[in-house]
Amino acid sequence: MSRGMYFITHPDVVIDPAVPVPQWPLSPRGRSRMQRLLSQDWLRQVEAIYCSTEQKAVDGALILSEATGIPFHQVSALGENDRVATGYLAKAEFEVTVDAFFARPSASIRGWERAEAAQARIVEALSWIAETTPGAGSIAVVSHGGVGALLLCSLKGRPISREEEQPGTSGGHYFLFQEPEGTLIHGWKPIDG
Repeated sequence: MSRGMYFITHPDVVIDPAVPVPQWPLSPRGRSRMQRLLSQDWLRQVEAIYCSTEQKAVDGALILSEATGIPFHQVSALGENDRVATGYLAKAEFEVTVDAFFARPSASIRGWERAEAAQARIVEALSWIAETTPGAGSIAVVSHGGVGALLLCSLKGRPISREEEQPGTSGGHYFLFQEPEGTLIHGWKPIDG
């Protein structure tokens, strides 16, 4: 049975180089932007909520869950590409490393998870969620921009490329696709637009 999947990227976070990146929470602005997502009409169609185990995604899923009364489920395979090998990188160094990550998807850049592996993981996780979640309504997934770009490349049948990244630099976008067909309904839209 076909069902809609809303892939939502967490918005703005509290960046703290002393804290492991997966533990960064949403910032006050990020929380406010997630609250504005609650006014989207399509949210009434959602019957299930999933998120990665990273704090920023959990924070976003909790906001959706509290507003809708739908419990959320954490799935580690929904996490961002694994960058633990480098930890926090200053913006300029991070951007250069991300460029290489997308440009050489079969290579482990500085010990990061390979882009091809991260793409396969996110595609498989979403397929599993669509297949095993009871009901027929839409599913909301709160995850991350990097794996979102990789997922969009897969949905569009295009090679891995940074061209599919969400607009801007502060996250907080979503796109809709159908499972099990893997059909993209629309690309990135702002959660607060």
